[in-house]
Amino acid sequence: MSASSTPPADATLGVVGLGVMGRNLALNARDHGVRVVAYDAYAEVRDSFEQHAQADAQLHVAPDVASLVDALPAPRTILLMVKAGDVVDDTIAMLMEHLDEGDLVIDGGNSHYLDTRRRAETLAERGFAFLGVGVSGGEEGARHGPSLMPGGDQEAYARVAPMLASMAARAPDGAPCIAWLGEDGAGHFVKMVHNGIEYADMQMIAEVYDVMRRGLALDAEAMSATFARWNEGPLESYLIRITSDILATRDATGEPLVDDVLDAAGEKGTGRWTAVSAFELGAPFTVVAEAVAARSVSARVEQRAAAAQLFTGPETHTNDDAEAVIADLHDALYGSKIVAYAQGLEMLARAAEAYGWSLDVAAAASIWRGGCIIRSRFLDDITAAYRTDPSLPSLLHAPFFADALQRVQAGWRRTVARAVEHGVAVPTLSAALAYFDGYRTARGPANLIQAQRDYFGAHTFERVSGARGDFEHFDWLGAVRERDEGAS
Repeated sequence: MSASSTPPADATLGVVGLGVMGRNLALNARDHGVRVVAYDAYAEVRDSFEQHAQADAQLHVAPDVASLVDALPAPRTILLMVKAGDVVDDTIAMLMEHLDEGDLVIDGGNSHYLDTRRRAETLAERGFAFLGVGVSGGEEGARHGPSLMPGGDQEAYARVAPMLASMAARAPDGAPCIAWLGEDGAGHFVKMVHNGIEYADMQMIAEVYDVMRRGLALDAEAMSATFARWNEGPLESYLIRITSDILATRDATGEPLVDDVLDAAGEKGTGRWTAVSAFELGAPFTVVAEAVAARSVSARVEQRAAAAQLFTGPETHTNDDAEAVIADLHDALYGSKIVAYAQGLEMLARAAEAYGWSLDVAAAASIWRGGCIIRSRFLDDITAAYRTDPSLPSLLHAPFFADALQRVQAGWRRTVARAVEHGVAVPTLSAALAYFDGYRTARGPANLIQAQRDYFGAHTFERVSGARGDFEHFDWLGAVRERDEGAS
């Protein structure tokens, strides 16, 4: 569903939760002519925001939830920007005491999609509309244009689409980075997958950086220049750009600040949600699973320090030509990104089938082109591939990406082999390559696994010489006994 980018002249939005994201989305809406009535449970936060409100007729601060609801015209639209979990349920419960039938509640936090499905059902039973909207872009995106991923009541979305579209980022072709993605939890599911891809993308970049740093002994300035150069080609993206910026930043002593950042990566759980949901859906998202595991390993700082004294490994430095190694790293990163996105988009398709969502994979990719953390030139190519062939079984089948994988796989293989030879961990680059090799293998080794399952558990198997769907059990143990008796 497309969305106009001009909100009605009398558009009014209630915002509950004035943390960094809520505050900036409220100001974003105000900038686009929307009257905003805001509330936060903490008085000091309300007081801080009220300093803006006193100087602006479009901003109003309510002292409590009841006053906020009373200040909004019916049918009301209220955006929740509160912490995911019980706080969302508690806030909705408070609101429902004051709302009227037909009012719309929007959850713009990082809620789990199954919670969103439950809330959508609960509110619908009470006569209220509900949208779960993924918001990506961080503090800057919320203020000046995020990627918005709404799911839920389609009629309710149509009512607020012009207002939300006015607040959204713009893709390179000028389209607002927002689209209705399907029923109940579809929007938050898409945001979850977005975050999973983000985990994978960041880990892949970190692995490439590690090979440059330890394998080539490049200094931060040289690495910054490399990422800046890559940002002018097919790897152009927000994450590549900020990587170059980070590596070029010096602290007060004049040394690269990144070298003084502890190598223990934090997480808020959305990557784990993605990995777990992928397993539950039978969608192989191996790259994000390895990215989540890598963060867990990074957190074990003291254990790793002890292990470094316990175990010795190969010399991490390579004597290979530096420019050749860097070219291979570029290709490894590009090939791995293709696989990560292919796995993520397949997960969207699996979820749409499992939950009966009207989820358009091309629409999801198109609204990631601007405003969000994974925005990149790469997503224009993905959007074009799915618009050309909406029935793609995998992104790997799109001619553009199939050709790209064919071109980069030699350098990708050299990168993974070089890293293994020199003891530099590259879990996502190698997992992506393993998936690619498994996917392109017409006959793999799973026949042995299925035979093992049938041997010890009578789980049955299909025959190559038979029809798909025809399962049988073979008496493997009986055959072994017969063979042994014959031998004796």
